[in-house]
Amino acid sequence: MKKDATKEILDQLGLGAINDGTWFGTKSSRDDSTQIIESINPATNELIASVRSTSQAEYEQVISRAQESFAAWQDIPAPVRGEAVRNIANGLRKYKDALGSLVTLETGKIKAEGDGEVQEMIDIADFAVGQSRMMYGRTMHSERPQHRMYEQWHPLGIVGTISAFNFPVAVYSWNSCLAAICGNVNVWKPSPKTPLCGVAVQKIIGEALAGLDMPDVFFLISDGSNKLAQQFVDDKRVNLISFTGSCAVGRQVSERVSSRMGKCLLELGGNNAIIVDEHANMDLVVPAIVFGSVGTAGQRCTSTRRIIAHRSRFDELKNALVKAYGQVRIGNPLDPDTLMGPLIDEASMQRVAAACDEVRDAGGEILCGGERLDGPGNFMTPAIAVAENHWDIVQTETFGPILYLIPFDTLDEAIAMQNGVVQGLSSAIFTDNVQNAEYFLSHGGSDCGIANVNIGTSGAEIGGAFGGEKDTGGGREAGSDAWKAYMRRQTNTINWGKDLPLAQGISFDL
Repeated sequence: MKKDATKEILDQLGLGAINDGTWFGTKSSRDDSTQIIESINPATNELIASVRSTSQAEYEQVISRAQESFAAWQDIPAPVRGEAVRNIANGLRKYKDALGSLVTLETGKIKAEGDGEVQEMIDIADFAVGQSRMMYGRTMHSERPQHRMYEQWHPLGIVGTISAFNFPVAVYSWNSCLAAICGNVNVWKPSPKTPLCGVAVQKIIGEALAGLDMPDVFFLISDGSNKLAQQFVDDKRVNLISFTGSCAVGRQVSERVSSRMGKCLLELGGNNAIIVDEHANMDLVVPAIVFGSVGTAGQRCTSTRRIIAHRSRFDELKNALVKAYGQVRIGNPLDPDTLMGPLIDEASMQRVAAACDEVRDAGGEILCGGERLDGPGNFMTPAIAVAENHWDIVQTETFGPILYLIPFDTLDEAIAMQNGVVQGLSSAIFTDNVQNAEYFLSHGGSDCGIANVNIGTSGAEIGGAFGGEKDTGGGREAGSDAWKAYMRRQTNTINWGKDLPLAQGISFDL
């Protein structure tokens, strides 16, 4: 990848001088001992640029400013807050191509996916603008005469977002846009593997909101050691922590936030399965599986991990997938002809290679892939394995391009295997049988937060609430009524009469 192309992308985003200290207070507050976070291009393993970690003094400054801003921001009418988010959407439209390219540079996902992630930010911002006029409460009939009951929603205060490398900008927007129209302020800690994306988005937001008569609402902190992140999680001034990451780390976050009686929104791992029954249309099945398993090099929480295929279609599907995998073009993610870019780092490649070894040790078969490619960058071929659902390695979410093929005989058996993992994020069935489709969606069907028919596990729309069950954390972000996660519910009762009747008919005579 040419260095001048990287420079051009950074220049388009105005990131030519990102280490001048202006993002986290004045230069006088700079602590020279703060860590430098290196942004590495996984396609070349070359340094893109460096970002300085937020110092302790700067962290305190950010949280204090966020508290002050919240006091003013919550009093601004919600539709006016929505107009501020509209400006952010327009700013993202202006920089969509450049920001999408930066996402590709830092994560290794192909350019189409990088651009798609920015489009997702635009979509959720537009959604939030509309939602700013539709945050409804309810009125209830009181059992007492001349009383009125209703409920209303109030903002929480400071919403803290900790995002992962694989969606370095979109997930932040899911949280920040909805939290902002609810009246909250946002403090974001991006992944140390994608620090430039955080700085770029903060700069775009700052430019979009410049000149508006409004307090600062969007704040950024950077941390390369996770020391500051732990303080962030434990900070009682942060009313809600939205965390995206692994199940193991998410459990720790939940315990720490709960111990201080804070609120938590968790979007954790997935071990997502597609059921392919005897009535499935293979023209739909194969491309859906390949995109779901190979997209983002298998590094999505919604990536397809397991294929549970009817025994009568198993060999047909196996052969079609091996052929399709052989046609996946691997290489420079900025090249429009590339279908799969690199993994994020060396450790990720080692985990996939180790998973392939475990499959062989368990008696399974690697049909193709799992091999490191020569040359610079973290490139490897996507793997397909014949396996059994109960194996430890299949029960584990390996965050990379390895796909397990598992046969089944009855639909009940297939659903039991799909549900028979600790994660519960995304699921799908491919079938032209309406009874099988409806059964999959019924109470006895998929136990996941997302259940699709004739659509893969990967690629959710912002109009629906996104999230999963069990060890996936139970959180919901993006559409539907997910805005409620960023607010506190209050029930109000007004006695407009001249008597004081008590609830449940209780009499208390003085």
